[in-house]
Amino acid sequence: METPHNPFKQALKDGKQQYGYWLGLCSPLSAELCAYAGYDWLLIDAEHAPNDINTVLAQLQAIAATPSHAVVRLVNDDPAIIKQYLDIGVQSLLIPMIETAQQAKNTVRATQYPPRGIRGVGTALARAARWNMVDNYLKDANDELCLIIQIESVKGIENLDGILAVEGIDGIFIGPADLAATMGHLGNPTHPDVQVIIKRAIKKISASNKAVGTLAVGKEVAQAYEEAGVQFIAIGVDTLSLAYAARQILADCHNLKDKVLRSAY
Repeated sequence: METPHNPFKQALKDGKQQYGYWLGLCSPLSAELCAYAGYDWLLIDAEHAPNDINTVLAQLQAIAATPSHAVVRLVNDDPAIIKQYLDIGVQSLLIPMIETAQQAKNTVRATQYPPRGIRGVGTALARAARWNMVDNYLKDANDELCLIIQIESVKGIENLDGILAVEGIDGIFIGPADLAATMGHLGNPTHPDVQVIIKRAIKKISASNKAVGTLAVGKEVAQAYEEAGVQFIAIGVDTLSLAYAARQILADCHNLKDKVLRSAY
């Protein structure tokens, strides 16, 4: 048995456009359903959604047999947390709130086995190594790990050049909502001033030969980001889709009822 190949990492390296979908329902069933919908990648959110290591594991298992690839966003850059999620089989990590080159370097080291990093060795207990049934896991794991760091503050943007110089980072994910908040535009990530900063960052990241990603809910916003050079875009969120569909079905029913009542008079 060989270490699983990371198709998402390879696609980013090859410059292929990758469309994703955000998972916040914490359900393996809904995760599997979305995985068969045809998305290149699915983001399991363990930062803002009420996920824990067990619910993430269940979703990894649900997605594993599908064409989609699971990316997991952790709550922070704690090396102990990173180690746990890598051991349950996460191959692509999104680490939020990175603001300095040193923080980025520490994050890279947390994902890598020695001598390149500080990741602890516990393969006999790790699903990632199939409990020591994967040949050469310790040799191959570093190379199949895809690390994406999230820049989502003014400080992170100011330190972007230094962050881009850090080896071991596969992509930069721009967080428009938090970036807007730190710029004084809370709740308004499409504000022109925010968009100017984002477009400049996209150009700089692309020039560094690192992949650029973001979340863009809405066809027009997603298209604008893609045209600007964003390579991997999450174009929907399961919680928002469910909430919208539930409201729309009820609204349609009310509208139909009103129409029937009006026609009776």
